Amino acid sequence: MTTPERRLLDVFVEMTDTHNPDLVDRFVAEDYINHNDFVADGREANRQFWSAFFIGLPDVKVTTEDLVVSGDRVVGRFVYRGTHTGDLLGIPASGKPVEIRSIDIWRVHNGMLVEHWDELNLTQMFKQIGVLPPLDGPEAKA
Repeated sequence: MTTPERRLLDVFVEMTDTHNPDLVDRFVAEDYINHNDFVADGREANRQFWSAFFIGLPDVKVTTEDLVVSGDRVVGRFVYRGTHTGDLLGIPASGKPVEIRSIDIWRVHNGMLVEHWDELNLTQMFKQIGVLPPLDGPEAKA
């Protein structure tokens, strides 16, 4: 059985896979609180972030690896895969494939996502697009 909370995340995945930032109207509250250094609070800031994200990774697709609903919280583990062919977080296009992993926690109220926390593997992404050098370690020597 699909819960209302899971349906919100289905729209999130649809927005990401169709590159339609206007779908935030269907799952993000107007007064959304975002505990993220890259995205300000509010629905409009969320829409602007996704618009820019889709410019940086115009072929991005997301895979949901885990989704847990508990009380008013939804926790998801996601993998975003795309090609860095546009400006992304102020970094010019590299043309390289990227894989971004995230763990997101949302609070749900009145049928909308109202608050968000996340952890992103940006260090790995920065290495993939050449902003950071690969680390010298056993895996680099193999």
